[in-house]
Amino acid sequence: MRTDTSWGTLPAREHLPVEVTEAPVLDVTIPVYNEERDLEPCVRRLHGHLARTFPYSFRITIADNASTDRTADVSARLDAELPEVRAYRLEQKGRGRALRTVWSHSDSPVLAYMDVDLSTDLNALLPLVAPLISGHSDLAIGSRLSRSSRVVRGPKREFISRAYNLILKSSLSARFSDAQCGFKAIRRDVAQRLLPMVEDTGWFFDTEMLVLAERAGLRIHEVPVDWIDDPDSTVNIISTATEDLKGVWRVGRALAVGALPLDRLARPFGDDPRDRRLPGVPGGLARQLVGFCVVGALSTLFYLLLYSLFRATASPQLANAGALLVSAIVNTAANRRLTFGVRGRDGAVRHQAQGLVVFAIGLALTSGSLAALDAASGNPAHSTELAVLIAANLAATVLRFLLLRAWVFPDRRADELPRTEVSGDPLADAPADSAALYSRNAR
Repeated sequence: MRTDTSWGTLPAREHLPVEVTEAPVLDVTIPVYNEERDLEPCVRRLHGHLARTFPYSFRITIADNASTDRTADVSARLDAELPEVRAYRLEQKGRGRALRTVWSHSDSPVLAYMDVDLSTDLNALLPLVAPLISGHSDLAIGSRLSRSSRVVRGPKREFISRAYNLILKSSLSARFSDAQCGFKAIRRDVAQRLLPMVEDTGWFFDTEMLVLAERAGLRIHEVPVDWIDDPDSTVNIISTATEDLKGVWRVGRALAVGALPLDRLARPFGDDPRDRRLPGVPGGLARQLVGFCVVGALSTLFYLLLYSLFRATASPQLANAGALLVSAIVNTAANRRLTFGVRGRDGAVRHQAQGLVVFAIGLALTSGSLAALDAASGNPAHSTELAVLIAANLAATVLRFLLLRAWVFPDRRADELPRTEVSGDPLADAPADSAALYSRNAR
């Protein structure tokens, strides 16, 4: 994965032009491996459907994943007979590798793929790509788990699919509903930036692509589909599930340590309302408030636990100072990472020093409250001390948030945004797969 490339910014999403161009608007990829029996009826059925119903120009690309049967011959014949069909031959297996290779070389503004068994009803194809053509969305996926979807499949596959998506939601906080449906589309300008960041070359490829796109703030459109399971599918469920779980762990770990350069996509579109800065309205305030409240609640519980432990052997003032100091260091580190999104070690020492200043203010408020309580009641009960400390901490919380936001972690994103576009095709920096184009004509 390349992490050292200057990428500039993506353009604002716009409706694709309606005038006729040399490049077809839609390029549908069909990745295949040893599909000599099903390939021709699939391609002819898809070609007929698009010719009858699709209002834009189209192309069907067969991506042969190093097949060892007659798939290559069938692909070549379809390439020769149908002007809208072309064939790619890859010498290595992997659905993700096939999609990356074909999409990287395609000149179509909308890229899609579907499984060769055509389990998904083709009537969902136009609704799938329409939001991408109109400029409304960045990616689109078919969902078999939508309430309005109609699905026919066995209980084993139903359980595996729902369990896998539950894992994605719980471990990676994914909000899309169906990661495994072989029916997806993406705008080419988004694919240019996103594909080099996706490492997987197998079945986890599109799941990784969706997770990264969602984390970067791209818009994913979901289309309910009618889907009939293919009982002759050659997919090895056990090995595929194992590789998927390894991929979930790898991506989750990369997201946790901030290793993914999502800033390439984080603020890509000028038409995103979140990119519009209004006078007097700080950006990201709602998200930061939620993060600060969550961190603050956990820090308060941690602080109270420490205070109770220290109070067993120390005076109230010493117990409060020790508990507040330890919890302040943890609180600053958590807010730095989770609330204000600061990654890496740069400035960490300075942030902790500034956090200790904020801690001193909180210490003055809470210590002053304890002193006032002691002066008023002489020997207050432990429960009374805790109640006063909670009230004092609530008062200090508002001031702490304002100081962290305005002084310790000020928003410098506007100053850091690149001012110029980068010329050239970003996919040129992506690792290239060895693929041989054996089409008769380069269309």
